[in-house]
Amino acid sequence: MKKLLALSAVAALTLSANAFAQEGEAVYNKACQVCHSMGVAGAPKAHDAAAWEPRLAKGLDALVSSIKTGLNAMPPGGMCTDCTDEDYKNAIEFMSK
Repeated sequence: MKKLLALSAVAALTLSANAFAQEGEAVYNKACQVCHSMGVAGAPKAHDAAAWEPRLAKGLDALVSSIKTGLNAMPPGGMCTDCTDEDYKNAIEFMSK
């Protein structure tokens, strides 16, 4: 019974985290636009589908992993100190279209 309650609690937390995911444009505006608006240090520009295409081919999970660990000039977590994986995915989807 305790195991079932623990699993239910985990499921509820996961559901609530997804329910409160930040919109991609909001994440971009607060944390990503600094570099992705102008392509600073090789960052793919927002809404440049051709620049995002080879990155998207790696899959969203791989891109999120790159954000979390940092890549080239991008520090770990990018510039978002409170982003979840879902927030990062939403930002990527916003910037890549």
